[in-house]
Amino acid sequence: MLETIWFFLWGLLWAIYFMTDGYDLGLATLRPFIARTDIENRIVYNAMGPFWDGNEVWLITAGGVTFAAFPTTYAVMFSTLYSPLLLLLFGLIIRAVSFEFRGKFEGNSWRKLWDTCQFIGSFVPALLLGVAFANIFQGIPFDQDGVYHGNLLMLLNPYGLVGGALFVIMFCVHGAIWLAIKSEGVMLERAASSAAKLWVAWLVVAVIFLVYTWFATPLYNNYLANPVLFVIPLGAVVALLATRLYIAHATWWTAWAASAATIVLSTLFCIVGLYPNLYPSSMNPEYSLNAFNSSSSPLTLKIMLVVALIFVPIVIAYQAWGYYIFKDKLTEASILEDEDAY
Repeated sequence: MLETIWFFLWGLLWAIYFMTDGYDLGLATLRPFIARTDIENRIVYNAMGPFWDGNEVWLITAGGVTFAAFPTTYAVMFSTLYSPLLLLLFGLIIRAVSFEFRGKFEGNSWRKLWDTCQFIGSFVPALLLGVAFANIFQGIPFDQDGVYHGNLLMLLNPYGLVGGALFVIMFCVHGAIWLAIKSEGVMLERAASSAAKLWVAWLVVAVIFLVYTWFATPLYNNYLANPVLFVIPLGAVVALLATRLYIAHATWWTAWAASAATIVLSTLFCIVGLYPNLYPSSMNPEYSLNAFNSSSSPLTLKIMLVVALIFVPIVIAYQAWGYYIFKDKLTEASILEDEDAY
């Protein structure tokens, strides 16, 4: 029972991370295409600035839960996916540094350098997250000893790349909607236009991914065995359509909530289909690591559950307070008046 609880908590933490830091990654990926002056770039930076590091807490939490609740899965995952995870880490480091270093000097070359780092450090992690999870869904070639029989290029298979494209586009729509919430004038217009256009791409790639998933993975088996579970992907479809409706009506907070719901429900669709496997092997199903053969002791899981019930609400409350404090729209005047602005 505890193993199952932590399996779904693990999936929920990843969903929350995609929902929160996803708009940061997507907005930074979009920035070169929607910001044309330095002040417009600064508006984009400040739309993410107060939130991005807090959003990454959920990535640390999801990784920490993997380590503490399912240590065997953590060990095999980080050894078999060593190269993409290292690239992901480097990307996130470059992104973090770009926030702090961009404004240290006034030179255009200096700022363009860190703008490039910001783009790379956001696009690459978004792509790699999609590639990694898509490969997990179809299975990773590792043996009974957890030894990986492949290389980085093998992960860049067609299904993995579709997963990567889905994550990038999904995050970009989420980020464009967030910029629409935080901006006004020409930046709002560009954000709205980007969200509407990219939503179409999101829909197309999502359909391709769902169809491809039927042939490339066993994720639908749990749904066919328990048809009531189809309410999860159905909810994701409804949320996706609602996102477009709210974009059309320019009700940006509800559009962002619908986009967030789409991301969370899409993640849960995959997690439910994956259960009980955490890290399936494509070489032999018997080598797969699941919630039961890779978990920590019951005592450890009990202690972790108590800690989570105490501290996760505190983290949520703190983040909600931060979003409330920085709820105002960003304008050229507000950027120039604020000495602490990025």
